[in-house]
Amino acid sequence: MARLTRRAILSLPVATWLSANLPAFGQISPRKRAAGDTDWTNYANDLANTRYAPLDQINAANFNDLEIAWRFKTDALGPRPEFVYEGTPLIVNGVIYATGGSRRDIVALDGATGELLWVHREDEGARANNAPRKLSGRGLSYWTDGTDSRLIYVTIGYQMVALDPATGARIPGFGTNGIVDLKQEDDQHIDIDNGDIGLHATPCVVKDTVIVGAAHTAGNEPRTHDNVRGYVRGYDVRTGKRKWIFHTIPLKGEYGYDTWLDGTDKIGNGGVWSQMAADPELNLVYLGVELPTGDVGGQYRRGNGLFGESIVAVDLDTGQRKWHYQTVHHGLWDYDIPCAAILMDVPIGGKTVKLLAQPSKQSFLYVLDRVTGKPVWPIPERKVPKGDMPGEWYAPTQPVPSKPPAYDVQGISPDVLIDFTPELHAKALEHIKNYRTGPLFTPASMFDRDGTWGTLTAPNLTGGSNWPGGSGDPETGIVYIYSKTQADVMSELPNSDLKKSDFAFINVRGMPNAPKRGEVTYGNLTVEGLPLLKPPYGRITAIDLKKGAIAWQVAHGETPDEVRNHPRLKGMKIPKTGRPGFVGTLTTKTLVIAGEPGLFTLPDGRKGAMLCAYDKATGEQKGAVYMPAAQNGAPMTYMLSGQQYIVLAIGGGNYSGELVAFRLPV
Repeated sequence: MARLTRRAILSLPVATWLSANLPAFGQISPRKRAAGDTDWTNYANDLANTRYAPLDQINAANFNDLEIAWRFKTDALGPRPEFVYEGTPLIVNGVIYATGGSRRDIVALDGATGELLWVHREDEGARANNAPRKLSGRGLSYWTDGTDSRLIYVTIGYQMVALDPATGARIPGFGTNGIVDLKQEDDQHIDIDNGDIGLHATPCVVKDTVIVGAAHTAGNEPRTHDNVRGYVRGYDVRTGKRKWIFHTIPLKGEYGYDTWLDGTDKIGNGGVWSQMAADPELNLVYLGVELPTGDVGGQYRRGNGLFGESIVAVDLDTGQRKWHYQTVHHGLWDYDIPCAAILMDVPIGGKTVKLLAQPSKQSFLYVLDRVTGKPVWPIPERKVPKGDMPGEWYAPTQPVPSKPPAYDVQGISPDVLIDFTPELHAKALEHIKNYRTGPLFTPASMFDRDGTWGTLTAPNLTGGSNWPGGSGDPETGIVYIYSKTQADVMSELPNSDLKKSDFAFINVRGMPNAPKRGEVTYGNLTVEGLPLLKPPYGRITAIDLKKGAIAWQVAHGETPDEVRNHPRLKGMKIPKTGRPGFVGTLTTKTLVIAGEPGLFTLPDGRKGAMLCAYDKATGEQKGAVYMPAAQNGAPMTYMLSGQQYIVLAIGGGNYSGELVAFRLPV
């Protein structure tokens, strides 16, 4: 073997150099599989995105006995610790595979002990430093044909990498030395170092095709309406060769182009930044397309604008559109599709229907026939309020599902305001007089220092539901969805800094020298420090797809200290309020499991969060175990050598990212 220089060594990914020069290091020996062992080979365990595992060793009777089996801290992965750790790991034949750390390294861990087996590292320089989506992301993907296998993930700098699961080394035959540059072959020019495109989600691997979406800079002040476009592409899983591309913003002559009244030449974004679901038997992949530029301003994209805020079914082999359903026309609320749909076969009216159930930021569950895209229950178009922003175009109607009912608060009205006491409710009524209010789909309005300060909306611009999505039980046809209850301000101002954004008007949530009237300050949506809206602030809802009805709903998360200890509430018995955040659910044979998204003070004085278990049939809480930090993403579970494990990523505040594994005492 040729001797490598120090510079050459430093330019290689860690796992590549180690596997080439120290063959004994990081080589995972083949393991004999024990009876009953299970895997978790997709982000949500399956391509139907159910996040379901029919395991019941951990159940209502023993959940409180859970103890920590192992933990893996991610501080050493990257140049600085990561505090918002959102990934869900995979397990294949007893080996955990996960992203982690501020550089998005890949690690292999022993599923029983958490011992580090190998680590893969890519140092991308400027293209990572300038990327819109940093940190470890949501995870990685696994593929095998029974003989060959590989791990596939997207780096911070928007490159797709294929790794050998045994060593963590790149697979040479995939792309160029194991890498496909996703800023190339995208039917547009993208600056390699500065192009505003990346991805947090995992690639979707179906049969022999890898499907990759795109994300952009988050926020309501876009740099330009002519941003990079978030096209979706399919690649050969063995070679990394591009097979197809789907233009989420249609080009002239393509289907959907006529829904753009001014064409699409100067429009960007429109990516699929969430996870995807797929049905291999139907050969379909289901894309959840986000808004085109911008999130709350459509001045440069008049018209309904396909495929913005649409579910699009495309052919796995060709990328051709088979059907689409637009959940919001000409969106102005940042209500893009945030998560993968849940696919289940459910008996309705004596007939088994192949369903697609799409959670949403607006807290509707859109239920469609996934073969045809037709609504299972009517989704009529309803008239919605028209705004008066200069230059804006308004869709006269929006689709509103008749079933199931909304699973969280929609719109701002007196009956959703804080009501712990009549005095607090009266102050809330005075508070909202400073803004425009109305039902769901009330649009943004101009900030007027001497008049109304904009529009209040609920759900807020991050939902409702968001990227963790929900889980489903294919045996009962019930889905479980976490959502949060928060208000938001949509206040438009003329843009005074064209170097920051080329939009004529931008959404402003906070500002220097914010106006104040009495006790109300612009942008502060609290009443004496308490949330403007009444609890629950976070909830889990069970929706029966056989009936299109809510089966049960419970507050999720202990009451925050600032509410529990508020002087205005002294002596009052406050029911469990739940907590807002981003939480994914896990469904097992008998339980729905989810961690809390925030901290509270336990009776023994410790600060922490609880991993909670609910009876999946009734919603009754059956147990809770302590965690030192909040859940950031969604848990997974598996059986290994006779033991069931639950693993999830925690972190937040000053607690850096960590994988924690629970099991029953041995």
